[in-house]
Amino acid sequence: MVHPLFEKHRTKLENALKAIQTRGYWAAYNEIPSPKTYGETAAEDGKHAFEAQLGQKFEIDQPGQTGWMGGEQSPFGVELNVQYPVCEAQALIDAGQKAMLGWQAAGCEGRTGICIEMLDRLNMQSFELAHAVMMTTGQGWMMAFQAGAPHAQDRGLEAVTYAYREQSFVPTEAIWEKPQGKNPPLVMKKHFEVVGRGVSVVVGCGTFPTWNTYPGLFAALATGNAVIVKPHSNAILPAAMTVRIVRTVLAENGIDPNLVTLCVAALHETTQQLVTHAAVKSIDFTGGNVFGQWLIDNCRQAQVYAELAGVNNIVIDSTDAYKSMLRNLAFTLSLYSGQMCTTSQVLFVPAGGIETEEGHKSCEDVCDDLARTIEGTLAKPEVALAVLGAVQSADTLRRIDEANSGTLGQVILASKKLVNPEFPNAEVRTPALLACDAADEKSYMEERFGPITFVVRVADTAAAIALSERVVSTHGALTAGIYSTKPDVIDAMTAATWRSKVALSINLTSGVYVNQSSAFSDYHGTGGNPAANASYSDSAFVANRFRVIQRRYHG
Repeated sequence: MVHPLFEKHRTKLENALKAIQTRGYWAAYNEIPSPKTYGETAAEDGKHAFEAQLGQKFEIDQPGQTGWMGGEQSPFGVELNVQYPVCEAQALIDAGQKAMLGWQAAGCEGRTGICIEMLDRLNMQSFELAHAVMMTTGQGWMMAFQAGAPHAQDRGLEAVTYAYREQSFVPTEAIWEKPQGKNPPLVMKKHFEVVGRGVSVVVGCGTFPTWNTYPGLFAALATGNAVIVKPHSNAILPAAMTVRIVRTVLAENGIDPNLVTLCVAALHETTQQLVTHAAVKSIDFTGGNVFGQWLIDNCRQAQVYAELAGVNNIVIDSTDAYKSMLRNLAFTLSLYSGQMCTTSQVLFVPAGGIETEEGHKSCEDVCDDLARTIEGTLAKPEVALAVLGAVQSADTLRRIDEANSGTLGQVILASKKLVNPEFPNAEVRTPALLACDAADEKSYMEERFGPITFVVRVADTAAAIALSERVVSTHGALTAGIYSTKPDVIDAMTAATWRSKVALSINLTSGVYVNQSSAFSDYHGTGGNPAANASYSDSAFVANRFRVIQRRYHG
C-alpha cells in the first residue's frame, strides 16, 4: 500500500527527480517572501512567533534531560536569552536506535513522503525561521529568509530526492531461477531490505545553521537513520525550531519522535564523546579545519561528511565589461560581510595589468577601481546594512582588525564600522581590500574568514592559473572564477579546475555571483579538494548512509 504522504507529494518528488537529472532551474519553495505564497499575515505571524521564543525555555520532550542551557549572543545585539534542554548523549542515542525500527518499517516511500511533509511544514514557518537565522547569524533579512528558509528547504528536498532515487534502485524482492539443463531449475526467492546504518549526528555551523544542516539531516533521515542535531552554540534556535517541527510530523505519522533529537552541549568533550560513540555511523560537519580534521581522524566508526575551510579565488586576465565585472565583484565581497564559505578571498591579477574595453588597466587601477566600486555599492546606508548584515563572531572582528593594521598587505580599502539605527549594538563592518605580491603566501594562502580580500600581483595569467590550482589543491576551495576574453585562457583555467576539482564561474557580470549555489542545479563542493570531502548533493552524499540486507529461501 502506498503511503498517503508519498502520494500527496508525488508530483513534487517527480519534479525534483527531473530537476536533478536535467540540472536546469527549478525550485520547490518560493524564495520571495510573498503574501500570495505564504499568506497575508505570514510575515507578522512569523515575527511574533519568533519574539515569543525570546527569554523562554524551548520545550522539547526528549529523554535524558538533565538541565537547561542557552547563551546565544546575537550579532545584532538583540537579547535572546532562550534556554534549551540539555540531555544525556547516551539517552538520545538509545532513543534514536529504538525509533529506527518503526522508521525502517515505513519503507522508502513512506520515509520519502514523511520527509517531504516535514520540509513543507518548515516552509510554512519560513518567516519565523528567518528571524531566528537572522538574529543568531547576523545575516541580513533577505538573505536570512532566502538562505535560511526556502533555499535550505530546497537543499533538504534535493537530499531526499537523491536518497529516494538511490533506494528505489533496490528491488524489494526477486525470483532467482537458474537453469539446470534437463533437471528442474534452481529457484530462490529473495527479499531485499534497505536498512539505515545507524545513528547520524549533524554538527551545525554558526553562519548557515539551516542551509548547511538540512542536506545531512534529510539525507540521513530519508535513508532510514536516526538523527541527533548538534547545533553551533551561537545558532541553536533555528536548529531547535527545525527539530521541533520534524518531531511533530513524525508523531503525527505514528513514528517515535525521538528519531530526531537536539543535542545542546555545554562542554566540547560532550560533543567528542557523542561523535565517537560506536552507535554513531555518520557525521555531517560544517566549520573550521581543527575540529573538522579531528572528526575525520578520530571518528573511525563513522562516515564523516565534512565541509572545511578553503581559499576561494578568482583569476582576472581580461574583460570586455570592466565596470560590470567590478560591480559583480564588489557585491560578492560585500554580501553578508564575506561570511560565506563560497566568497572569494583572493583575486589574482597580472602585475602588468589587464586589457579591457576601456583600454589597458594597471594592477593598481584594478585595485583602486574595485575599492571605489565597493564604496559605491555600499554608499546608501540602507543598502549597505541590508547587504552586509552583521559580523557573526569575535574571531572575525579580530581578523578584520588585523587586516586593517597593514601587517598582511597594503591596505587599499580599510574596513569601517557602520551604525545600524534599528540595531545600535550590531557589529557591522565593510570589506577590507588588501594588495600583496604572489610571494607573500603567508598573508593570503590560508582562509581569513570574513570581509577580507587580497589582490595578489602575479607575473602573468599563466602564473595566476598555476597558483590558483596550487591553492585549491593544497588548501581547498569551494569556488573559483576567471575573467577573460580569450578562449585559450578560459580553457587553461577550466583544465586547472578539473585537476584541482573545484567549481568554476566564468565572466560573471550580471545577477549571478560566484558565492551563490542553487539547489537542484549547482553542486556545492566537489569532495575532491581539502575544502570538502562531499558534495551537496550527489549520489555519493546519500548512498553510503544505508545498507541492503537480503534474505533468501527456496522458492
